[in-house]
Amino acid sequence: MELKGCKVAYETLGCKLNFSETSSLRRSLEECGALSMDSASEADLIVVNTCSVTDMAEKKARQMIRHLHKKAPLAHIAVVGCYAQLRSEELMAMDGVVCVVGAKEKMHLCEKLLELKLPERESHGCDIFTVKGFDGAYSFGDRTRSFLKIQDGCNYFCSYCTIPYARGISRSGTIESVVADVEKLAANGVKEIILTGVNTGEFGVTNGESLIELMRVLDSRDDIERYRISSIEPNLLTDEIIRFIATSRHFMPHFHVPLQAGSDEVLKLMRRRYDTALFAEKIATIRKYLPFAFIGVDIIAGMRGETDELFEKSLEFVKSLDISKLHVFPYSERSGTKALEIPYVVSQQEKHRRVERLLEISNVKMCEFTLKNIGQTRPVLFESKAKNGMIYGFTDNYLKVAKLWNESLINAVVSIELTRENFSADEDSLL
Repeated sequence: MELKGCKVAYETLGCKLNFSETSSLRRSLEECGALSMDSASEADLIVVNTCSVTDMAEKKARQMIRHLHKKAPLAHIAVVGCYAQLRSEELMAMDGVVCVVGAKEKMHLCEKLLELKLPERESHGCDIFTVKGFDGAYSFGDRTRSFLKIQDGCNYFCSYCTIPYARGISRSGTIESVVADVEKLAANGVKEIILTGVNTGEFGVTNGESLIELMRVLDSRDDIERYRISSIEPNLLTDEIIRFIATSRHFMPHFHVPLQAGSDEVLKLMRRRYDTALFAEKIATIRKYLPFAFIGVDIIAGMRGETDELFEKSLEFVKSLDISKLHVFPYSERSGTKALEIPYVVSQQEKHRRVERLLEISNVKMCEFTLKNIGQTRPVLFESKAKNGMIYGFTDNYLKVAKLWNESLINAVVSIELTRENFSADEDSLL
């Protein structure tokens, strides 16, 4: 397939890791002469990066591909991502799809497209557990912040999850390779980097390095103003990491820690590697050293085996935690997972009810956290986005604030006294 002069549009579903990979794929195709397009209707080729974390994610991918083919019937569609690894035959059967690339070759899409002899169609799958190499990636386009992939894959095999089957075993870049990517982003004016991965806390486990070592190296540099860790398992969130962030120059007081269930019984069914006591201890340690840190927590509602009694137990545990926000997901059945062997099934109606109850708690927690910060003076990194005559940005502890539009604030870090007006200027505010 000829890429020089080829008009290419990109669509991404799923996590921030996918967005970083799509951005890197875009750059690699541009280096081969492709022209990036904002609209799929103008494209000769559409690259779709898919997610497969839930049934709904796969459904959205199929819907998107059908919509894109209808919108641009003459365009060729190349599909990558987790769905491409797990369900390549389903995707190859869809109209418009000419190339499906699994996990091993995903970041080498450009080469696969150059080898493709249209009108032939090709699928590039692999035995996912033979994938050993690591392909770095980072998002770029928003000058303010970038998502930098430092790790991929997972060795945990939680009973409800297909990620190890979609992305393979845990592997990561090196400190040297991460620093090289950081230097590229700094040269392009990026002020904030979010370190991301499937299991970010496992950075370096295959090459004798560690996440805390990487953090220390990055913190010693002055080319990037801010770093955040996208998500980290509670059993990998060491006290050393927490204490380091508390005294760090560049790592923000912002934690994203997956809980998934607030009862030990369900955590065992999920095959998680911690219990509620350890989780509560981690939250208390964060609050000890960083009383104003933002703490986001993932939780799944309606896992198989989660009886009404166990859900109420989970609810009370979540209420007891001094956190900032919940990210709530209804449990989704995934073929091939061990969770399907658990006999107790929660109805869809009950899952929905549980999600709503957890979201109510989340709203209360977020409001309390926001109120706690009023009167504080905190550094805000402003973005280029404008809405209703306002410019928006995020504090170091991840509160969204607003000021009257001022172009000079774009990509600048400014200390702001937090008031109700800062938050209420944003229509999404809880105040």
